[in-house]
Amino acid sequence: MQTQPILVIGATGKTGRRIVRTLTDQGYSVRPGTRSAPIPFDWDNPDSWAPALDGISTAFVSYFPDLAFPGAAEKIEGLSALAKDMGVARLVLLSGRGETHAKRCEDIVRASGVDFTLVRCAWFAQNFSEGYLRDPVLAGVIALPAGDVQEPIVDVDDIADVAVAALTDLDRHSGELYEITGPRLLHFSEAAAELAAASGYPVRYQPITLAQFHAAMTEIGGAFIADVFTHVCEEALDGRNAWLGDGVQRALGRPPRDFAAFARRAAMSGAWPVAA
Repeated sequence: MQTQPILVIGATGKTGRRIVRTLTDQGYSVRPGTRSAPIPFDWDNPDSWAPALDGISTAFVSYFPDLAFPGAAEKIEGLSALAKDMGVARLVLLSGRGETHAKRCEDIVRASGVDFTLVRCAWFAQNFSEGYLRDPVLAGVIALPAGDVQEPIVDVDDIADVAVAALTDLDRHSGELYEITGPRLLHFSEAAAELAAASGYPVRYQPITLAQFHAAMTEIGGAFIADVFTHVCEEALDGRNAWLGDGVQRALGRPPRDFAAFARRAAMSGAWPVAA
């Protein structure tokens, strides 16, 4: 077992906190990469990077808020170069399917000279239970600019399991690109039906235009946030990702978790409390 700490950048995010929990349960030393950690890590403060990387073995790299944001590639490049100089054994990059900017960041890590594993992920199931689509589930309407596109929605627990394997088993996963998806393609109307069955709420899917999505996001986060996430949706929800990846099977030797099982587990954990 590795004795040096494992750095988890984004340790409080959906994926990061699962990675931290699993690594800790398995007895590994974990260094959380957050602004409030004992050794802080802040993407907007490059002076914080070297102390966070000092003495670690491997690092999970999750960029907040998204690799599509301006400046993300430059920061990934700077971090990768520093990791090489400091002797980090492996970088495990969390990436998104079908996103131009994410692909650019993957290429930067590939060319960095550091051993790497790329974890390229489909749409997160947990967006509906602990992300920005939880409130729409509770309200009964999931509005997205996805038309009738199918998506291989992935359970974040699978992403975390693959990342943990890549962070801890240096004899495997070197130079691998894992396409992490669920086991089947779903229309968002089918996902809504699964959520309704598990939660007890009358959830339905409402297709909207990109312009409508942009307007809604502008109200929530302002024009800049709306521009970025509308562009991501325009790329990732145009049908290019409507195929299944084998990343979970290749990395872990087992099939990925199904969306219906995710929905049942989330409901049992109280993600969507039943109104009294």
